[in-house]
Amino acid sequence: MTRPVATAAEKEFHEKMHAAHMYGLWELASQMTKHPEPKAIPYMWKASLIESLVREAGEAVPVGEERRALQLFNPGLDGRWATTNTMIAAIQLLLPGEVARAHRHTPTAIRFIMEGSGGYTAVDGERVYMAPGDLVLTPSWAWHDHGNETDKPVVWMDGLDVPLIQALNAMFFQMYDKERFPLTKPNNASLALHGHVSLSPTWVKERLQSSPLLLYSWETTYRSLNSMRDIPGDEWDDIALEYTHPQTGGALLPTMSCWIQMLRPGKKLKAHRHTGSAVYYVVQGAGETIIDGMRFAWGRGDVITLPSWALHEHASTSSREAAILFSIQDRPVLEALGLYREEAMTESGGYQKVASTFQA
Repeated sequence: MTRPVATAAEKEFHEKMHAAHMYGLWELASQMTKHPEPKAIPYMWKASLIESLVREAGEAVPVGEERRALQLFNPGLDGRWATTNTMIAAIQLLLPGEVARAHRHTPTAIRFIMEGSGGYTAVDGERVYMAPGDLVLTPSWAWHDHGNETDKPVVWMDGLDVPLIQALNAMFFQMYDKERFPLTKPNNASLALHGHVSLSPTWVKERLQSSPLLLYSWETTYRSLNSMRDIPGDEWDDIALEYTHPQTGGALLPTMSCWIQMLRPGKKLKAHRHTGSAVYYVVQGAGETIIDGMRFAWGRGDVITLPSWALHEHASTSSREAAILFSIQDRPVLEALGLYREEAMTESGGYQKVASTFQA
């Protein structure tokens, strides 16, 4: 029904109310939507573009007080420092001999190594040496610096919960007074202590919110994926593994989870949606992801963002090579607040109709 035209008295009342910085619920009811309607949009950054701009950044931008990291801004978020509503992804480059100065911040960070072996991240006095496919953690408020003592560039994808921390007004940042934080532990000490599958040291009583294991090696990860190639996988994600906290078995970090998933050759998965967003990095292979009816054809090195509650399905388009996707997700926050929800598509056999194809 159409609402009657407002009377002069009603207009006067609303003007008074607004002048007092108050609004009626009747004016805001449209914001209580039936389902999430994020402003973030599905988007993809192609590997060729990323590689070109990263190389150019190495020539044009020196490493100074801040990192040489290209932040991936979601076009639907009006210039916000965000790839999804809660997370930012970035591509970072360190040239031979460079050091990224030590600092710390309340946002939690992960690094997924894309190119180059032998670079390091030092976290609270422990150097963690990196190789392609490794996942490295930087917990909230941990001193950290990066270095490249090799003769080749090192490139990785950063993932941070910056937009979430900003929304909570909990942002703190501090530069260290020297280039590097002092080393107080052996290199890769957390791997020696906590990197044993299903085995934890009994004498370590402290249970940190973030995983005490700072390095999840690609060798171990890939071996785990391959060991499951012949096991029936999930009909929406195929062989999907979550990196876990070695002491609790839960998510690596309070605000972000990390997944690695294998789409076996020719595998076409069904569509579903869930609350919470994700950013995918294509580790290997070729395939496509259909998001709300739009096809994203991807290959090695591409980065794709998935908004909350977007209907999506993945497929491997190679008949010989498996596709592997790494992703960061904000699921731990949704689960902690009791807001995580999933829904499978039941129409059309569980598959979407493609209405368009993504063009950058």
